[in-house]
Formats: sequence, structure tokens, C-alpha cells
Amino acid sequence: MVGRMDDGVLESNKNLSRGFRKLWVWREAVELYIFEKGILDQIRGISFKIKDQVLASGFSISSNLAEGYCRKSIKEYIQFVNVALGSCRENYSQMYALLRSKEILKEKFDEFDKRHYSIENKLINLAKSLDRKSTRLNSSHTDISRMPSSA
Repeated sequence: MVGRMDDGVLESNKNLSRGFRKLWVWREAVELYIFEKGILDQIRGISFKIKDQVLASGFSISSNLAEGYCRKSIKEYIQFVNVALGSCRENYSQMYALLRSKEILKEKFDEFDKRHYSIENKLINLAKSLDRKSTRLNSSHTDISRMPSSA
């Protein structure tokens, strides 16, 4: 599923801001977009607007992970992970509507659903992990406004 990304591109030009490329959830989200594009490219007569919306919500998942990873605070990162989760859920809703309208085959939807479920769970776990980390960091900092003055 994600093996195709191991083409050397992700191993070149490394720096701290590109660390998101190591996240399996980011890699899976990119692969989900590619999978969806393949499905939608095969549908004859699908409106440009619908196809564009589905692809945009799928593309948004990996994009928000990348943007959030590069933010200066964990709080901002969590916000972008939550936006990625929102895009993930929007994307599911759109693909489900295409299934119900018989524009995509059940077999294709089932494969999409399997991939989507994996990504959604990884995003939920990432958000929880970041929230715990944020809580630990906030509780370990001393509020200097509450310290007695030395004067």
C-alpha cells in the first residue's frame, strides 16, 4: 500500500521541516489520494465539481499533516491534525455518496474504506498523543506570574 513511496525522493534533502515525510499516516494519506484519483478518473460522466471536491478533501488530509508538522507549537499541530481529520471525514462522506449513487463499485469502495479507516485511526491516535504531550509540557512549566516576588 505505501511501499511505492520508497523511491528515494523522501530520503533526499532532509531537514527538520520535512520530518512529516516519516509519518506513516502522511504516506498513507498520499496513497489514498492516488487511489481515489484512479477510481474517479475511470468514472464517465462524473461532474467536474464533484470530482474536484472529492479529490480536494483527499488531498487536504496529507497537506494539513505536513503544514501542522511544521508549526511552532504542539497546540497548532493538533489544530492541523484535527483539520486533517475533518477532511478525512468529509472525504468518506463524499465517497459513500458516490457508492450510494452507484457511481463507484462496492469493491472499490471497500478498498477505499479499508485505507480510509487506517488513516482515520492513525489521525485519532496522533491527535491523542499530541494532546498528552501538550498536557505534560504545560504542567511541567511554572507560571512565573504566580511566583512570589523576591523584592
